[in-house]
Amino acid sequence: MIEKGLFGELPQQAAVKQEAGLGAPRMWEPERDTIELRAMSLDSLIGGDHPARLIWAYVSRLDLRELEARIKAREGVAGHPAITPRLLLALWLYATSEGVVSARLLSRLCARDDVYRWLCGGIEVNHRTLGEFRVEHGELLNRLLAASVTALAAEGLIDLDMLAQDGVRVRAAAGASSFRRRGRLDEHIAAVKALLAELAKEADTDPAANEERLRKRRAQRAAERLSRLEAAVAKVAEIEAQRSKGKPQTGNEPVVPPPSGEDGAPPQPEDGKPQRKAIRASTTDPEARVIKMPDGGFRPAYNMQIASVAGEQIAVAVDVSTSSSDRGLARPMLEKIEATYGELPNQHLVDGGFSKNDDIEWAHGAGVAMLCPPIINKHNTDPFAPREDDGPGISAWRKRMQGEVGKATYRERSIHECINGRFRQWGLVQLTVRSRAKALVVLTWYALANNILQGEPLRRAAAAT
Repeated sequence: MIEKGLFGELPQQAAVKQEAGLGAPRMWEPERDTIELRAMSLDSLIGGDHPARLIWAYVSRLDLRELEARIKAREGVAGHPAITPRLLLALWLYATSEGVVSARLLSRLCARDDVYRWLCGGIEVNHRTLGEFRVEHGELLNRLLAASVTALAAEGLIDLDMLAQDGVRVRAAAGASSFRRRGRLDEHIAAVKALLAELAKEADTDPAANEERLRKRRAQRAAERLSRLEAAVAKVAEIEAQRSKGKPQTGNEPVVPPPSGEDGAPPQPEDGKPQRKAIRASTTDPEARVIKMPDGGFRPAYNMQIASVAGEQIAVAVDVSTSSSDRGLARPMLEKIEATYGELPNQHLVDGGFSKNDDIEWAHGAGVAMLCPPIINKHNTDPFAPREDDGPGISAWRKRMQGEVGKATYRERSIHECINGRFRQWGLVQLTVRSRAKALVVLTWYALANNILQGEPLRRAAAAT
């Protein structure tokens, strides 16, 4: 009765007949028009012990009034607010530790990556602001690097009595085909000057707004190229002056016979000695030189020097050279350390490539005991045997490196290699900036980021004991 009253009028439902074989697949299909409401804060994007929090805590304690004083946006004055320098500093420190070397890539990460979104806190950062900030504050970075070292030393976490030094060869932002001789550089300069004159003439005859903007852009690019070409000519003149005075060439191409003469035959040297190859300079990075790389090849690069606390992984000082060899670079680094910290280490550990008698003698006179292995010559003579022309520093060095104590002390230098490997892992393989000064600023970023991240484990280990 109930069935007839309630369901009697419904048509009879036919059972679904299962076809032979497998049925149609069941799948989840994306539905992007669904509206969702989520409650989430940026602070929940990363964990409490994330390295980004450590870097932000570090920059939050810094006194950046010198950077804030340059900001033109002020209370009561029209204009868009400026991005706080703390954010830009934190972004590049963390990006450096993650191997991000491009300002454009960093700008994209700030919009889509959770860690960088947490650092930005809702602020949009463009690549031009990031790129300019990265290379404009070298002096500040040097002070921050020195302050990070002195803070760790004051806490008793590191000892500056023993330092180690090594070099890292990093590819420059210049192609091997960008090197030109003096004659070709002069031709390029003349062509660029003619282009600038033509653009200036067009500006007087065609004042259209759109054309004017395009003309200014072309003129700006031409002016930048002219500046690089003139710097290349100045570099060639500098090297020629050094050659004329008989000074050793650092970072130049090897001495090889010059190219063929006008008649196609190779020119014959007047004195029977091999002639130097014609001096060239890069049109993109005039300060970069062709130096020997770890793989044995020759490419435009910089020789980046890093001094660290022996036994620890804390960078003390950095420098950039265009020399293809590390020989003779120990003294400039020690002089920079003394100028920065007011004192020299008791011991300085370097590898055999730094061995130079003049540097060892100078260091001995300054109270620094250099530890470096001797160079084995082709005659296989005893490198520790005294020589008639040995000074007091060389004599002390031979005895020091021959003894077991000196050998055991020198083994601590192997820990310094970890910093070189870490910097390469972080992307210090090829530079994206031009000039030696900017290369030094980039290297300082790496050193400062290293000290921030490596100093925290030292503090935790000290607190646990």
